[in-house]
Amino acid sequence: MTTRPILIHPDPRLKKVCAPVAVVDDVVTDLIDDMFDTMYEAPGVGLAAPQIGVGLRVLVMDCAAKDQLPEPVAMVNPEIVEASEALNEHEEGCLSIPEVYAPVTRPASVTVRYLDRNGALIERSFDELWATCVQHEIDHLNGRLFIDYLGAARRMMITEKMKKLKRERAKAASDA
Repeated sequence: MTTRPILIHPDPRLKKVCAPVAVVDDVVTDLIDDMFDTMYEAPGVGLAAPQIGVGLRVLVMDCAAKDQLPEPVAMVNPEIVEASEALNEHEEGCLSIPEVYAPVTRPASVTVRYLDRNGALIERSFDELWATCVQHEIDHLNGRLFIDYLGAARRMMITEKMKKLKRERAKAASDA
């Protein structure tokens, strides 16, 4: 099991558009394994490669309820090919913006085309929390954070809170 440090906003790597993966090889499957380990350890329901400092179009998620068996999904080069007109508002959070939650409105269901960890082309539809999560993680691959959907004042307050958190963590690490 290999967990990796999760980047905290603001970090310029979180705002970059990620490069497509040319081939799903051992490097990519090792990355996927590390991402699952990191996401479950955090704990979270989704994680995109840029959140651990890797600028590739890879995401993992598992939105199974706590009382259900895990349902891990890994996506390489995901793209939304269809989105419902119906919308859903969900209270979103992010491992790169700890302890901050805000309502975000997104399409209630989406169909995503992606490569799985074996390089097979998959097209799958998602709704409810799964739809919110996959859209949130694809946003990460495009350099977008959930707070970008909020007003400028709220976004600035959250950014300042994260800067303070990063300073506190750095100080705690240097004191240790």
